[in-house]
Amino acid sequence: MDAVQLAQEVTPYVAAAISTYGVAVLTRVEEVAADTTVALGQRLLARLTGRGNVTGQASNDEGNLIESVTQLAEDPDDFDLLAVLRLQIRRVLLNDPDLALEVEGMVSAVRAGSDHIEFHAPIFGPVQGKGIQNNNFGGGV
Repeated sequence: MDAVQLAQEVTPYVAAAISTYGVAVLTRVEEVAADTTVALGQRLLARLTGRGNVTGQASNDEGNLIESVTQLAEDPDDFDLLAVLRLQIRRVLLNDPDLALEVEGMVSAVRAGSDHIEFHAPIFGPVQGKGIQNNNFGGGV
């Protein structure tokens, strides 16, 4: 999977974690009780920002990603900031092919064990999936 497509798949998970915990997602330890989407978002963000690696040092790309997380946490309804988050995720993945493979594996493992994703914020761009799609927009009949 290329970095653009992988960034599109990863962004909803990371955004769900940001919308749940705000900027604290950068330092929060994963909670066992968190739903699958938020828990994966936390793990993905930890790896993408370097907190899950041996050195613990953030590269420039990772630093930019941390800044975009902070900005989105301050204004979670800003669709432009969501796009910046996706761009920063893509840059991290493009510059570290080994990390991209690891992240792809993380997403694939959850996708294989789950038949749905819950996301409680706006989603922009293409959404891919297979099977049955049920949309509940909360104000229906």
